[in-house]
Amino acid sequence: MFEQLTGLGYGLVTFAILIGVGIVILVNFGNSIGGTGNTTIQTLAGYLGTSSGGLASWTPTIIALAIGLLFLGAFMVGKGRR
Repeated sequence: MFEQLTGLGYGLVTFAILIGVGIVILVNFGNSIGGTGNTTIQTLAGYLGTSSGGLASWTPTIIALAIGLLFLGAFMVGKGRR
C-alpha cells in the first residue's frame, strides 16, 4: 500500500511543479507582449491555477479521492482473501 502512496506522492509533486512552471511561463510571456494577448495569457494562467476555479484548486480533491480509492481497494482485496 505504501508503494502506491509513494507513486501518488511523486505524481502530485510532478503535477504541482507543472502547474507552477506553467504559471510562471504564462505570466512572463504575458508581460512581454501587450494588449489583447496579455489579457488572454492572464486568463489562461487563471484557469491553470491562480483563480479559485483553476486546475490547482482540484488538487486536494484529487488527493482525497486517490487515497480513498486506495483504502477501498485494500479492503476489497482483503475481503476476497477470506
